[in-house]
Amino acid sequence: MSSIPEKVNPAEKENLHPRNLHRERYDFKQLYKSTPELKAFVAVNRFDVESIDFTNPEAVKALNKALLKHFYGVDGWDIPAGYLCPPIPGRADYIHYVADLLAEGNNGVIPTGNKVNILDIGTGANCVYPLIGSSVYGWNFVGTDVDLVAASSAKNIIKLNKQLHDKIEIRLQNNKGSIFKSIIKPGEVFDVSICNPPFHASKLDARAATDTKWKKLGISPKQNNPLNFGGQKNELWFPGGEAAFITRMIAESALMPESCKWFTTLVSKKETLPVVQRALDKVRAADVKTISMAQGQKVSRVLVWRFI
Repeated sequence: MSSIPEKVNPAEKENLHPRNLHRERYDFKQLYKSTPELKAFVAVNRFDVESIDFTNPEAVKALNKALLKHFYGVDGWDIPAGYLCPPIPGRADYIHYVADLLAEGNNGVIPTGNKVNILDIGTGANCVYPLIGSSVYGWNFVGTDVDLVAASSAKNIIKLNKQLHDKIEIRLQNNKGSIFKSIIKPGEVFDVSICNPPFHASKLDARAATDTKWKKLGISPKQNNPLNFGGQKNELWFPGGEAAFITRMIAESALMPESCKWFTTLVSKKETLPVVQRALDKVRAADVKTISMAQGQKVSRVLVWRFI
């Protein structure tokens, strides 16, 4: 289990989970020690503090590589060009809220180690959720993906880290129309399933969302503006958007109600909640709750349900 590094800068991300290791300003001098190549992307910004250009995909990737190495002991992290490079602090938050959920059923104590098994739907080429969860809590993970390149990338990251060989397994979902089916083996039971679903309905929607983000940052949207966090089709959009994807997930979970003690998913859009709530009512979920979480100005929530 990773240790919390010595505090150097005052906390400035107080809306993150209390156990999140990224609540403080990035200490680039410490990050350079583990990942020297990050230094080429760091400069003093207009607030007179060191930072990177978050519109530069290569800079974002270098920062992620450094964070995963420094805080979680992950060596050789990398992803293929164009694949999703997620912000680490937000991903860590989800893991910590899952830990709190598990503690509720364990006398308030977070269960750690090999006895906890987590299913990550759509783990991606980055494999970030399993990397963080295995490092911080010692949990076992099964990560799934429909994309062969993404699954291969995740497997390669694990291969480069001996401490993860027995902690993380990657399974390719050969049936793109299914989420749990053909992934969960007969008799297999997970403590929690997690998912960060594609929340755009189309490539056009994803492009528009990116342009809006650039405008908020004072950057004029252009045709060649990159998606700074990247992302392939199955990572960013799904017909009907996140509401359709989560509705399908709920329907499938009802067909395998005992396969996960808790089913969870991120919900990015507030207007999605009434839609998925109706889906949960339809399948008669025994227990449903919503956990609020935020990163900067971005507000999200974790939808949680179970049948047992």
